[in-house]
Amino acid sequence: MPDWYTMGVVALVIIAVVLAIVRFRINPVIALAVGAAGIGLLTGLGPVDTVKTMTTGFGEVMMDAGLLIAWGVLIGAMLNEMGAITRLVDTLLRTFGPKGIPYALGLSFATYLQTIFIDVMIVMAAPLARRIAPRLGKAGTGIIAATFAISLETGIVLMVPGFAAVALAGLLGVPLGIMMLGGFAIVVPTVILAIIVMTVLFRAGFWNPARDEEETIQDEPAEQEPALVRASASEDGVELDSTRTGTLRTAIGGTPNRHSSGAAAVEAHEPPLLLLFGPMLSALALIAAQAVLTVMGIENPVMQFLGDPVIALLLAVIATGLVGRAAVGIKRIEKALVKGFQDGGQIFVLTGIGGSLAAVIAKGDLGEVLKGYFQATTWAPILVVWVMAALLHIAVGSVTLSAITAAGIIAPAAASLGLNPLIIALAAGAGALFCIHVTSNTFWLLKLFLGQSVRGALKTVTVGVSVASVIALGMTLILSVFVH
Repeated sequence: MPDWYTMGVVALVIIAVVLAIVRFRINPVIALAVGAAGIGLLTGLGPVDTVKTMTTGFGEVMMDAGLLIAWGVLIGAMLNEMGAITRLVDTLLRTFGPKGIPYALGLSFATYLQTIFIDVMIVMAAPLARRIAPRLGKAGTGIIAATFAISLETGIVLMVPGFAAVALAGLLGVPLGIMMLGGFAIVVPTVILAIIVMTVLFRAGFWNPARDEEETIQDEPAEQEPALVRASASEDGVELDSTRTGTLRTAIGGTPNRHSSGAAAVEAHEPPLLLLFGPMLSALALIAAQAVLTVMGIENPVMQFLGDPVIALLLAVIATGLVGRAAVGIKRIEKALVKGFQDGGQIFVLTGIGGSLAAVIAKGDLGEVLKGYFQATTWAPILVVWVMAALLHIAVGSVTLSAITAAGIIAPAAASLGLNPLIIALAAGAGALFCIHVTSNTFWLLKLFLGQSVRGALKTVTVGVSVASVIALGMTLILSVFVH
């Protein structure tokens, strides 16, 4: 088929998928599935091969990423149930002080805390963040809100164990350990530089407390610690309100029943914070160590087994469960696991259907078509995938969906160009961060829980994360010079 026809079909189908999600509020999973089928039929793949390719693509991605996403979801659910997040934020504040806390929080949220879902992290850490903000000056609320937005969104798509990063690695065939090392190399400088940029802007007058802040619905009288979440009458705890279908969300666990940041008597009986996070940190260390050995060409059977992400994270699930049983009891850990499985369902299906779309596109001749346009420089596909992910995110409002879709479209050309799939994954993740706005669940959560007006949230979330997106693109381009 002519090049213009193939590219036109893919472009029109993607536009139709975006309209279906945004205009008609069709679930992204259904819209992507119909889009994948449409591309297969319209490009001559045929009914039988279209269905076969979709199911094969779904299965291949889930084979690579399914268990890893499941383990991450379960670890996050149990850590949340044990109140680990609020305790960590409080500890970081005491350790690093007001000036260092944005960077300590940002790097924590963007790296090893990515097993926790974004909305849960915001709800759990927001009360302590509101205590920190006044100690950072008149622009404190803006600085803290930008820190939350930049680190949480950047980590979820660029840093393992963030579920979008895991999905991208599975979709593009990137070993998870390599994805973690590459993501770490991008995330750390991106988060630090983006926070510095926004801090300088806010302190130079870009933040106006009178217009950019407002009272939050969570505020309590001064003599009390702010409530983490409004209590529910049911014994099942608190549920977050659902939002647009274009953004993944969760309601894992609600408020840990035992947690009270001002209750020293309770804290005295709680297990050490390092013990709670120890299993997850150990798993990440094993994965990273095996990735380094692989790069060095060293084969060690024991490390190959223990450092395999499936085994390392499974051991972390088991160990976190044992710690949780001792800390909060068997019933609460079982409840957290059930909740984790429930909330992980949409992630599994969206990840798999992203694989279906990529497989259908790869089955056609789009890869050869794109290769002809990108031969001038290896930077061209990196820029194209970043722009594609950015445009999809602006339209749809889902960081994960836009990253997976953009990576799936460009993936067929990556191998023929000799471009490392890791770079494509990082470029797609970076582009998906651009211009997070009112279609995003994160935007409204940060507005409500951190005491911002809509105008303030546009500065901290939309501008702040867009700055991180551009910085991440620059870091990815630099990394592409060294990774082949």
